Amino acid sequence: MSDDETVPDAEVADGADGVVEEPQERPERPEWDDPYLDGVAERLVFNYDLERGRRVNGERFELYGRLLIESRKQFIHESIRYANQSVHEHLLATRHDGVTVRELDRLVDLGNRLADEWVDADEEHKSTEFTFVLVTDAIPDDVRDRVAGFRDRTLIKYGYYGHYEVNLVVVAPEQEAYVASESADVWRAFAPWADEDPDAASGLLGRLKGLLGR
Repeated sequence: MSDDETVPDAEVADGADGVVEEPQERPERPEWDDPYLDGVAERLVFNYDLERGRRVNGERFELYGRLLIESRKQFIHESIRYANQSVHEHLLATRHDGVTVRELDRLVDLGNRLADEWVDADEEHKSTEFTFVLVTDAIPDDVRDRVAGFRDRTLIKYGYYGHYEVNLVVVAPEQEAYVASESADVWRAFAPWADEDPDAASGLLGRLKGLLGR
């Protein structure tokens, strides 16, 4: 007898089976002097720990979010646990005038440097994502092409310690336009106007199912 338990930043309650739900009260979050980013934060706050004005390697990001999903199996009793796994995401978003392909490449390089500093690679580490979001006025064609075809995934110890991935999102809210790389599920929080199947097996739900092997 065993149970799969997946917990986003929460403890498992005694006798709980399956996915443990977060409390429904609205968590506290920082406030931004920016209606758009406040709206984004409102959509993220139940799953991400949010910060305002996070400095990373000397660079300031207006919105920082951290997501942690932990999956653990237990045999008969919660004190007997095995196959623990963790999924992490670091979300770094800021406004940027005149986004260029060169700027995107610079952020990709930053993501790879952060992986060396922030990833705790061991047998329990499944994946870490570094997602950079640039909020701008317009999306040039070369930027759209670069992001749409982008994938940067690196195995750690040949996959024995999981992997890390760098994701890109560029969004122009006033034009209701966005582009996101293949694994950047969080784009939905930044582009709420986009028509998407709510039952699609992606985003947080997809990660939970992936951890449970379903």
